Amino acid sequence: MAAFIQKLFKSRKTTEATPNQRKATQPEPVEQEDTRTDRREEQLKTLESAPSQDVLAKLAIEGVTADIRQSAAGRLTDEASLQDVQKQAKGRDKGVYQIVKLALQQRREEQARLDSISQTIATLTRHAQDQAKSDDTKLYGARLDALLKQWTEVETHASPEQAQAFLEAVHLCKERIAALQSAAEDEKRQREQKLQRQETLDLLTRTLDELKSQPPETLPSLASLDALQKTQENRWLEATRDTAVEKQEQKAYENAMLALRNYLSSVRRITQERETIVELGALLERADDATDEQRAQAKTLVAEINWPEDYPIPALLEPLRKLAGKRKKPAEPRVDQEQQKALTTRLEAEIRQLEEALEAKQLKESKQLFKTAQQHFRDLDQRHAKPYQARMQLLTGQLRELSDWQGFATEPKQIALCEQMEYLAEQPMDPEAKAERIKELQNEWRDLGGSSDRSLWSRFKAASDKAYEPCKAYFSAKSGLKQANLEKRSAICQQLESFLDNADWSSIDWKAAERIHQTARQEWKEAWPVEFRDNRGVQKRFDELLKRLEAPLDEERRKNEGLKQTIVDKAQALVEHEPLQEAMNQAKALQGDWQAIGITRHREDRKLWQAFRKACDQIFARRDAERSEQQQASRAADETAQAGLNQVSGISPESDEQAVTAALATLKDIDAATLSKGVREQVQQEKQRLSKILSALRLQAKMASWQSLVMAATAGQSGSESAPQHWAALAETSDASDPVELVIRAEILCGVPSPEADQQRRMEIQVQRLANGMGSADNSTDQMQDVEKLLAAWCLGGTGKNADTELAERLNRAIANLNEA
Repeated sequence: MAAFIQKLFKSRKTTEATPNQRKATQPEPVEQEDTRTDRREEQLKTLESAPSQDVLAKLAIEGVTADIRQSAAGRLTDEASLQDVQKQAKGRDKGVYQIVKLALQQRREEQARLDSISQTIATLTRHAQDQAKSDDTKLYGARLDALLKQWTEVETHASPEQAQAFLEAVHLCKERIAALQSAAEDEKRQREQKLQRQETLDLLTRTLDELKSQPPETLPSLASLDALQKTQENRWLEATRDTAVEKQEQKAYENAMLALRNYLSSVRRITQERETIVELGALLERADDATDEQRAQAKTLVAEINWPEDYPIPALLEPLRKLAGKRKKPAEPRVDQEQQKALTTRLEAEIRQLEEALEAKQLKESKQLFKTAQQHFRDLDQRHAKPYQARMQLLTGQLRELSDWQGFATEPKQIALCEQMEYLAEQPMDPEAKAERIKELQNEWRDLGGSSDRSLWSRFKAASDKAYEPCKAYFSAKSGLKQANLEKRSAICQQLESFLDNADWSSIDWKAAERIHQTARQEWKEAWPVEFRDNRGVQKRFDELLKRLEAPLDEERRKNEGLKQTIVDKAQALVEHEPLQEAMNQAKALQGDWQAIGITRHREDRKLWQAFRKACDQIFARRDAERSEQQQASRAADETAQAGLNQVSGISPESDEQAVTAALATLKDIDAATLSKGVREQVQQEKQRLSKILSALRLQAKMASWQSLVMAATAGQSGSESAPQHWAALAETSDASDPVELVIRAEILCGVPSPEADQQRRMEIQVQRLANGMGSADNSTDQMQDVEKLLAAWCLGGTGKNADTELAERLNRAIANLNEA
């Protein structure tokens, strides 16, 4: 931008020619041959010694020989030097001029190619950024692959900033693709988990139903039930990991699993105490021998086994139950009912809190609440405790499952986070994207609540440090880039301030000032990133300078918009102006005035231009309408003329004079002004053809009439009545009295050869005519008048009376030849 401002303020005055320049315009003295040779050798040595661009430019203009000048011109690379040499060589040295012209053209083409590549890079970056924000996920990966393929073709030409911007957008796109894939995989996983949960519930329900129909004589296999319980617990944990489970579904599983655990617990206890149960059952046959201690032991076993009520009691357990129930139960001691009610109310509140904590997966709070609730449950008597027994057993199972789930779910996730961090540490990635990913993994670790395993934490910490190591250098370099961008922005402010302080707004180039405004904004935008805090003061200064620059620009824009509005008003007034040609000329002049007006606001200029263009279109639409009407009239006239041409096309030289006259009258009635050019030419040609035919027919009739008069005069008949009126005067002026001489003269005039016998006389007559200055028949100014004079003398002057028929036939043959000519 600094160069642009300097160019704007460059002095427009033409520098006075220096003495050396004035001297250069004078004719140079002729050099001696030795001096010329010395200069040539010196210039050749200069060319061989790697001269500077200025020296090469001087040699390209002042070289002694054409080879030296062209060689120096061919080695020029500086654009300013090339332009200077081109300007000086124009009209002086065609070879040098063509060399530097070609070099400049190549530079422009190369610059155009680089500009095209730069535009392609900007377009690809913009497309990548748009795709990163796009909600259209159809063929997302294919579109990204296409962008990457195009990027490989221009990557070597991209600046570090452009490459960084494109790669950041690509990284966002890849994250988007990964997110889409993750979402699809997560959806698939959740469907599979839902299926597994449903199969688990179906299996548990089916197993419990089978146990309810189990015969009392058969006790289920303890190993099978234990394996079933563990496998289904693990299966349920996997099927509920990282997914939402409906409360009703979770409740169904907990009830089914609790029932299976209770049944399994009873079977396990029976298996462990089988021998004792058998021994105590044998006492049932001799009940009198059973001691109170044995009965108490049987009662304790029955209570510990706690066989579920909904399932058939095994035959092995029946004697033990009978033995335990022989004696009446002792009366329970009296308890304080008010205290029991208070305990019940407190226990009810604690159970509700415990259920909420378990549902929220809060293990620590759940353990504390369960401990308190269990203590209060034990303080209740049997009557008050019985309604809560099932709920406490259910909550016990839920607490155990939550504890197992926490230990089972957290540790594998933490191990997975360690593995991801270790993998990330080995990957070459964009530093900013890598740092962001490190932060995400650390947040995930923190959300898991940390780990009590110090070795696992140490592993994760070491991987984090290793992964972040390459990011340090990048952020350090980025800090330097921010400082450089801040300095660049300060320089932009200084250049703007210098421009504003030195600007003469009364004579400034407004378009150049507007480009400075645009360039400053663009360069400011490109000087990014910067440190936010350090940029505050510079940003404020830049905004104030822009306002100073925008104020006169806006004023000039509004003034120019007023001028354009005036042009629009004038154009709209011309829409109905007459004559049309004058309106069109003025509209064209207004278009020139429009182009001469300076800067305007883009949106306002667009509105004004549309109004101006609409008015001009209406003006020229009138011309088009008139042309269309003319064309329609021309087509109608052409059709009429074509009909007339078709009507007279049958007229030929054999037609009679009346038909030809009528045909000509038909064509003369056609208005040639409305005809198209082609049809008008056809009508004109047809008129000429018919006119020739009519002239020939009339001449033919005249000749026939004359021939009749000739024969009548020869026969001694008077032809004064049928002869043309002007023949009488011609007959009086004619000096032809000899019929032979008259015929010979007629033959000479009509170009007909005379008989051999009259050749001598014909020669004499021709010599006499030359002597009299009459020349040949071909040179006669009025051949027809001469022939008529001869005919008048023959018919009215009496010459034909003395002639014979042969001479009359010769005269008629001469007249016939005149007709053919």
